Amino acid sequence: MTAPHPRSRRAVAIPVGMVMATAFAFLPNIQAVAADADVTTGASAVAADATSLSYVVNVFPGFGAPPYVKKAIAKAGGTIVTSYDRIGVIVVHSANPDFAKVVRKVPGVQSAGNTRNAPLPAQSTTDEGAPKVLSAAEVASATAAATAGQDPLEPLQWDLPAIKADKAHEKSLGSSKVTVAVIDTGVDDTHPDIAPNFDRAASVNCVTGKPDTTDGAWRPTTGESPHGTHVAGEIAAAKNGVGVTGVAPGVKVSGIKVSTTAGYFYTEAVVCGFVWAAEHGVDVTNNSYYTDPWYFNCKNDPDQKALVDAITRATQYAEHKGVVNVAAAGNENYDLAADEITDPVSPNDATPSDRVIDPSKCYDIPTQLPGVVTVASTGAKGIKSSFSNHGLGVIDIAAPGGDSTRYQTPAPPATSGLILGPLPGGTWGYMAGTSMASPHVAGVAALIKSTHPHASAALVKALLYAEADATPCTDPYDINGDGKVDAVCEGRKNYNGFYGHGIADALDAVTK
Repeated sequence: MTAPHPRSRRAVAIPVGMVMATAFAFLPNIQAVAADADVTTGASAVAADATSLSYVVNVFPGFGAPPYVKKAIAKAGGTIVTSYDRIGVIVVHSANPDFAKVVRKVPGVQSAGNTRNAPLPAQSTTDEGAPKVLSAAEVASATAAATAGQDPLEPLQWDLPAIKADKAHEKSLGSSKVTVAVIDTGVDDTHPDIAPNFDRAASVNCVTGKPDTTDGAWRPTTGESPHGTHVAGEIAAAKNGVGVTGVAPGVKVSGIKVSTTAGYFYTEAVVCGFVWAAEHGVDVTNNSYYTDPWYFNCKNDPDQKALVDAITRATQYAEHKGVVNVAAAGNENYDLAADEITDPVSPNDATPSDRVIDPSKCYDIPTQLPGVVTVASTGAKGIKSSFSNHGLGVIDIAAPGGDSTRYQTPAPPATSGLILGPLPGGTWGYMAGTSMASPHVAGVAALIKSTHPHASAALVKALLYAEADATPCTDPYDINGDGKVDAVCEGRKNYNGFYGHGIADALDAVTK
């Protein structure tokens, strides 16, 4: 985004054939990954013992931690898990509750803080509800409606024409030399819509904070969230006569798994994900989550400041390497440009409390970090989704993320106002949320990079914004028709708090 602001990332997964329990409840990230091996001792690294916490210690980048800093870490009861010397971020485990307080006093340490509290279920993806799995009857009906050149389920994808992706595909499907990394809950690369375009070399498991390149480590296991698989398919599902079509069906997609078995996206894992992307030829990253345990990270708190510092270094390092980082704006209908917001969910791995924060000083990371493209969600009628966060100066661009069908109903033959995509195990289902909007923008960015292969990250972003379809404020915004304004949009037609520079345009991405 253009300036630091708090933001949250969530996707709404709705398996077709299942009833939505609530219209837009968060989808918990239930992960069931194999135990992560401790990189230093071979023991279980993630919560190896109930008293250990994980920390990031930030030092001057470029040369690694000086020997005296390493000694100070050990003396304070810390064990170094890994170190990202180029950005000066050290991942440490310690059972000493005063570890960060002690290490902050060491010369050369710029900030330090714990990345987690007690393990509890988290809800940090930017989706709404549970996936709705497509039934056999719905598959058959969609297939019958498909026209020549369409994949079987493409008639249900109202979101593709909403950004002119269907027209773009007549010109270009994107380049196989471009890779989009899905930093998420894991990607099922065996899915028939994803397998043809999967980039194994750019895929990894970063859950412990250190890369694990074991074959398949990037996949979700049985019972884990389908979130990352759905996102990957939205971006680059192959146009191969099977299932759905991605926004950029000719580009490559990789999986960078960063969520723990309990569903947390912790700082050390997210840092690992961005650094991995930067160093493995990735052109675009998609980030449909917020970094646990704080929805908003306030820099006047030394622990939270350390998390902001670490991820800022990682995102900027990736961008300097040519990576465009795209992130979801969150699903609380917050005005992220407001003077204050009440955050009732932080910390989500301990005991949360209602705290009032200033979103210009407390950041949703990575979404609100400088340089990150912040994406709001629109529904089938092309207006802001009922749940999407917004805010003038925070939202950079908008794209389809779906909405309740009773609020925004698509034109036939599409029947659901949600977004259709792949689910693990070779099925398809509906999800909604800014988690679904962000990959549409990541896909368009990949098409721009395909058209302009030598473009820098800054130029790709500039083209992304310049080519977006300017969309004026929806005023008044009364999404449920009860006569009350549900959100206030500020700004002009070509730059406002609901749509940023406008709605992403895939056709311009391949023709301009």
